[in-house]
Amino acid sequence: MRSSDSGAVGDARSATVAVVGLGKIGLPLAVQYANHGKTVIGCDINPQVVATINAGEAHVHEEPGIAGDIARLRAVGKLSATTDTAAAVRAASVVVVIVPVMVDDRHQVDYRAIVSASQAVGAGLQRGALVVYETTLPVGTTRGLLRSTLEESSGLIAGRDFSLGYSPERVSSGVVFRDLATYPKVVGGFDDASGDAAVAFYSSVLDARITRMRSMEDAEFVKLIETTYRDVNIALANEYARFADTHGLDVTTAIAAANSQPYSHIHQPGVGVGGHCIPVYPYFLMQGAVDDDSQLTLPRRSRSINDGMADYAAERIASVVGDLNGVPALILGVAYRGNVRETAFTSARLLRDALQRRGAVVYVSDPLYSDEELRELGYEPLPAGGEARVKAIAAQAAHAEFTNLDLSAFSTCKALLDGRNVFTRDRVESAGITYLAIGDGGMETRP
Repeated sequence: MRSSDSGAVGDARSATVAVVGLGKIGLPLAVQYANHGKTVIGCDINPQVVATINAGEAHVHEEPGIAGDIARLRAVGKLSATTDTAAAVRAASVVVVIVPVMVDDRHQVDYRAIVSASQAVGAGLQRGALVVYETTLPVGTTRGLLRSTLEESSGLIAGRDFSLGYSPERVSSGVVFRDLATYPKVVGGFDDASGDAAVAFYSSVLDARITRMRSMEDAEFVKLIETTYRDVNIALANEYARFADTHGLDVTTAIAAANSQPYSHIHQPGVGVGGHCIPVYPYFLMQGAVDDDSQLTLPRRSRSINDGMADYAAERIASVVGDLNGVPALILGVAYRGNVRETAFTSARLLRDALQRRGAVVYVSDPLYSDEELRELGYEPLPAGGEARVKAIAAQAAHAEFTNLDLSAFSTCKALLDGRNVFTRDRVESAGITYLAIGDGGMETRP
């Protein structure tokens, strides 16, 4: 884009940013930008989210300090929210889109939400503006589907009338502000001028280093391979754990010893992988494979291994408890990660299904959710006094509250499978319960 197209220096829009999508990542981003001097208009299709922010309150509670920041920024006019995305974009010089893209039950990418958001952005897009997508996407999506959607909706042309960039979010829910200050910000542009504009924007709102890629496609690729690496690494750890179980070995101490060598970075095994990212983004990467039989075979196999760990956990429990038909079993934690109130692709669902296939009567307990919420999510909460009937426990989320769980209340429990290193062996066994961990050597078949 020619510099003359960028608008006058005194343009009232120059310090205004529209953030499209105010979820667990989008809202902290809006606060980050406002804390760095920008006037931020947040956009969301949920009227309750918008009303909460305009009341000076936070609907996202995991981020330390965010509630106070929102109240202060709202009071001084630096942060507002609206359901009218086009109007917000019309008033902004920079638009950051962080609307989720997920996969369906057949692992096909669902673009509907981000296409709808892009149409709304296009309806308000002004000449000289910068649009940056932070949503994780299959390689080529920004230049292809999203660029064409913006152009069709706005009547403007990327690279001539507006700048277009891609910069993947690289943060985790609960520590977004820490991650924004720590991890380099990866940026790619539609063309050189777009890349310059995106780098200039992020340099003004972030304290971390900016890593500029040669294209938007390279930037999209970065996010997919860093996430898929974690999935593959966890799958490898799970394979090591299953080997250890059949050979009387302790995988945890072996991994710790192996990782004392600086070139070894083995992750930890567990009962599965959950969340918006790791179980999802490998499928984004696979979508670009030219030949399903010869490309990305390791990520495909890793997905299968990690999703299969729930079934393996049920097998480990049955090896101690015996026939699970009619046996009351308890899953500790339905959230996909400890201390985070989010259930996206949680392994709890796979674990529940694996236990139920063996006939177990499955209950759940999660201090982050009410019994009514658990039922709405499709689980059966443990009834009051039900602890005494539970015969097996599977720890699925490492919530801090579970460290104080009174195991003596589970007077008839035979086995506790610790899928997230929540408990110590001594603590469990002192309650008269057999302690199991993935990779503790407990499936040894040697004479």
